[in-house]
Amino acid sequence: MRILAALVVAGGMAFGTAAPAQQGLFAPVITVNDRAVTAFEIDQRIRLLEAFRTPGDLERLARTQLVDERLKQLALERAGVRLTDESLARAMEDFAGRASLPLDQFLGVLAQTGVAEETLRDYVRINITWRDYVRSRFNPRVNVTETDIDLALAQMGRSSGGVEVLLSEIIIPAPPREAARVNALATQISRSTSFAAFEAAARQYSALPSREAGGRIDWVALSNLPAALHPVILGLARGQVTPPIPIEGAVALFQMRAVREGALAPVEIALVDYALFHATDADEAARVAARVDTCDDLYGVAFGLPPERLVREEVAPEAIPQAVALELARLDPGEVSTTLAGPGGQGVEVVMLCARTPAAAEGVSRDEIATRIRSDRLAGHAEALVQELRAAAVIIGE
Repeated sequence: MRILAALVVAGGMAFGTAAPAQQGLFAPVITVNDRAVTAFEIDQRIRLLEAFRTPGDLERLARTQLVDERLKQLALERAGVRLTDESLARAMEDFAGRASLPLDQFLGVLAQTGVAEETLRDYVRINITWRDYVRSRFNPRVNVTETDIDLALAQMGRSSGGVEVLLSEIIIPAPPREAARVNALATQISRSTSFAAFEAAARQYSALPSREAGGRIDWVALSNLPAALHPVILGLARGQVTPPIPIEGAVALFQMRAVREGALAPVEIALVDYALFHATDADEAARVAARVDTCDDLYGVAFGLPPERLVREEVAPEAIPQAVALELARLDPGEVSTTLAGPGGQGVEVVMLCARTPAAAEGVSRDEIATRIRSDRLAGHAEALVQELRAAAVIIGE
């Protein structure tokens, strides 16, 4: 940074009026124990946060992050901790790998947004070094007991009971010009109580993969379905079909096959974390679905694409569009659906369930719970240490 600043000053001497503006760019805006944070660094961090699609007040966040990183660097220097060049190179490669890109291509994409390679390098260096330092310093203090794990499981919303339903489904595309015909067809199907007739209609008309099984789907917790459908579903006798349910660009029908009390189901779902990736066609949707294991993987898929191609939300179940909610109801966290058409029938929505809160704890190993607890406690120690450093520091201009 000093070399770069010197070059800017030298350039200013050669070209006259350019010097004041450039000097202002590299002048201290914030000082942390006499260490400067420049306007250039703040601008670069904002650009980096924009590239990562970070929400919120990015200037405020950039300033806070850079101040915290100055404090962390001081603590690391006092402890004699540094990252080797080899470790930094691996960390940079790993960071780019999260976006499924080689490092040089990843840096090229960032450069198109105005982010310098040194900006990413500094960001990775301080955060990886700090992570390793926190682990080495606080890991011996973090003891996760069996009781801790039991309490965590109890807080995840597990309970005995909970209604589960066994349904068959049909979703018939209904573009505007065919809406009247599709509604009439759906009304006719809804009047039947025959399992065979519903299965035949599913095979003939449904747009879902379940059509191959006559529309039959596995047991679903009622709480996973949109709340507006709960009384409709529970009001069905065995064999009965719901009235046509309008959803975006289609009409849905459900036939009741059975109801039971679930052995383990969430009492209530407060929030649903889900993602939508707008694929241009079915082939792209299939490629995306094959590449992702978690919702965070979608950020790598969408890196460099227009922001509207990927939407991720954590909202109350009733705030989810009904067509999306019906897709999410059949998914477990990390699973993907590619059956929903995009807005106006254009493209395909890759629908991915990230998490439900509270989520059923069945299938989560005790080792996974222990790892989460340990990670949370280490994060708490790290945050407390940063706050101690802040309290003891002289910070001007933040």
